[in-house]
Amino acid sequence: MPLNWLLVDFNSYFASVEQQVRPELRGTPIAVVPVLAESTSCIAASYEAKKFGVKTGTRVSDARTMCPGIKIVEARPNVYVEYHEALVEALESCIHVAEVWSIDEMICELTGKLKEREKAVELAHKIKKTIAEKVGTEMRCSIGIAPNPFLAKAASDMQKPNGLVVIETKDLPQILFKFKLRDFYGIGRNMEQRLLDHGIRTAEELCAASEEDLRQVWGGIEGERLYHELRGEAVYKPPTKHSSVGHSHVLEPEMRNNASAFAVLNRLLQKAAMRLRKMGYYAGAMHLSVSHVRAGKWSDECSFLETQDTVEFLRVLRLLWARRPPNSPPPMKVGVTLTGLVESQNRTPAFFEKDSARGKLNKEIDDINKKYGKNTVYFAGAHAARKSAPMRIAFDYIPDAELDADIEKPEESPLARLKKKKAGKRRG
Repeated sequence: MPLNWLLVDFNSYFASVEQQVRPELRGTPIAVVPVLAESTSCIAASYEAKKFGVKTGTRVSDARTMCPGIKIVEARPNVYVEYHEALVEALESCIHVAEVWSIDEMICELTGKLKEREKAVELAHKIKKTIAEKVGTEMRCSIGIAPNPFLAKAASDMQKPNGLVVIETKDLPQILFKFKLRDFYGIGRNMEQRLLDHGIRTAEELCAASEEDLRQVWGGIEGERLYHELRGEAVYKPPTKHSSVGHSHVLEPEMRNNASAFAVLNRLLQKAAMRLRKMGYYAGAMHLSVSHVRAGKWSDECSFLETQDTVEFLRVLRLLWARRPPNSPPPMKVGVTLTGLVESQNRTPAFFEKDSARGKLNKEIDDINKKYGKNTVYFAGAHAARKSAPMRIAFDYIPDAELDADIEKPEESPLARLKKKKAGKRRG
């Protein structure tokens, strides 16, 4: 089978961006955290810090013990999103990006002569050089080249940082034997336990398992797909469908009271409603959850006729909030999720439904916020929480500049300043 796919995986992405933006951090152990607190956990660590055992999920206080002198840096999601967009642009100048898997992973389909090993490797070196020149020298990446996306991902994980690995059919399956079960894309803690329960303990045993064995482990077609992926074959996967959209937030200490918690829920719900409309979905149910300071969690949900209307969502939110038990402990974390999603084209309108004025209102509010910035116009229930619940970022979720607050304008960002500086040197 030819080499069909090339995957680019940016190493220690959040930490690398910080080292690119701040030269004084280069070559220094750093950890990126969501908030500056000793009790929080690292969401990224530079390779200098990883040498001391610091990794994603390490508690800050433990990181300081493991790596004396480590620099703790507060995350800047807006900067990471902008660098992500710049990296996609740089990659597009070399080859089309078929799909963005996450904020630090992108996959490209190889065509024509690029399927040949020599040409594919040449392209990989060009990509690395282009990224260094257009985005920055600290933005190193590992590239995997293989017959299918699954093996391209495996190849990108084999040599870090700044690696380049090619997996050809003739290399299979022996090249995979060095992996642990959890190293394979799609095998988490629960799936690892299921494999162990079926007597599959190593990558070699996984590769030797029959199609029927893996179907039983996975309980369906996903096991069959893995069987073929391990052999370099192309596997069709249906498009991902959304089942919910929502947000949660750990309340700041001063916001841990009922009035503030309800205002935050208002803000989270309005944000979710705008995202729902942009995705082209209607929601038919809402789930509300509250975690309390003195332990314990309360949740409730409600179904309704599918809608996109923020006013209707806020009515349901008030209904659910009123069901919360009286004298509940102070809230510590709140979350609201819209479920029962139906794509617009698959929804059957109610018999007496008409194009309501509220539908036009929602569209006008969305358009104003897209043009002038998030929260330019909002429903009053969120007023007390305007500065709460800032944008957060995860590797598997890329914030949308039109929907998420606190994204800097391009002319104000570190990357834009770097581009201006480079442009000035060229003119000079």
